[in-house]
Amino acid sequence: MRRSPIPSLSLSRNPSRISVVPWVVGLGLLLLVSIVCGVALGAAGVGWADVQRFLWAGFTGGTVHAGDVAAYTIVWEIRLPRVVLGAVVGAGLAAVGVAVQAMVRNALADPFVLGISSGAAVGANAVILLGAFAGLGVWALSLSAFVSALAAMVLVYSVARSAHGLTPLRLILTGTALAYGFEAVTTVMVFGAARGEAARSAMMWLLGSLGGATWAQVPLAAVTVAAGWAWLRWRAEALNALAMGDETSAALGVQPGRLRRELFLVSAAVTGTVVAVSGAIGFVGLMVPHVVRMLVGADHRRVLAVAPLVGAVLLVWADLLSRLLLAPAELPVGVITAVVGVPAFLLLMRRGGYAFGGR
Repeated sequence: MRRSPIPSLSLSRNPSRISVVPWVVGLGLLLLVSIVCGVALGAAGVGWADVQRFLWAGFTGGTVHAGDVAAYTIVWEIRLPRVVLGAVVGAGLAAVGVAVQAMVRNALADPFVLGISSGAAVGANAVILLGAFAGLGVWALSLSAFVSALAAMVLVYSVARSAHGLTPLRLILTGTALAYGFEAVTTVMVFGAARGEAARSAMMWLLGSLGGATWAQVPLAAVTVAAGWAWLRWRAEALNALAMGDETSAALGVQPGRLRRELFLVSAAVTGTVVAVSGAIGFVGLMVPHVVRMLVGADHRRVLAVAPLVGAVLLVWADLLSRLLLAPAELPVGVITAVVGVPAFLLLMRRGGYAFGGR
């Protein structure tokens, strides 16, 4: 029997009056400006004209004078991959935040509620604090974090799955409980560290940092985030149905159990990838989906078109502030996202009369 297509659902009050095109164009331009600012500004002063010249040389394969090699290295090899990776991570966390909140139908859910990031922290800190997998060189931290994130995903899925499939409550409770367990293991490792500097590096990673970004990390993260976003955008109508409850979504031709499993796998893959390269940057995946719903409504077709751009812009500027506020020292990016995001989010909540699932 051929399944009928899912009816088009609109969850905002005035869907006909809301167009995402101006938002996408405006945020796309803002993201480009943000990337340029992120590359140009920093503890080491590099003039705007030099930045443009170095970027042109890097993209076209041009040459730079011998006296400019140090400045060129700062712009092209240090700042630009960091800013690009920050945009990718921000977009990925925002998109996954949308998916997780729809999957568990909980306004407080974010990419880390599944326990994936806490699992990744165990692997990352095994490298930082214990020197595990030292033979992998520069890939040791990212690879260890990613593998432990996948192991956490398998464990969460195995425990949460029941005869009724992946129910929202079991998924949240399992992810939260295992996250506490992973965090306890990480805390023991930090307190047992023989070197204070290693413990400081571990705490920096736990709160999120893009300081170790390289060009080698960008392609995998970008491809994973793009593929995850494309799948979520393709399934936006199904997410609209799922947000209305399992019975309603089943009546509309969506299999909630199967869709929730797919969402879990996609969310875990994207979360594990971005956490492996940036650490656990909090608040982006929680705040951005709600902010975007205030702006364009709750229809997932619109939310998923705008949320990644908002997340990318937010994280680029948060990383820039983390580099500038205590220069030449750096703050964890997660601290900036919380300090800036919490009051902004509360202000929007009071002004917008917002409720989860609608405007």
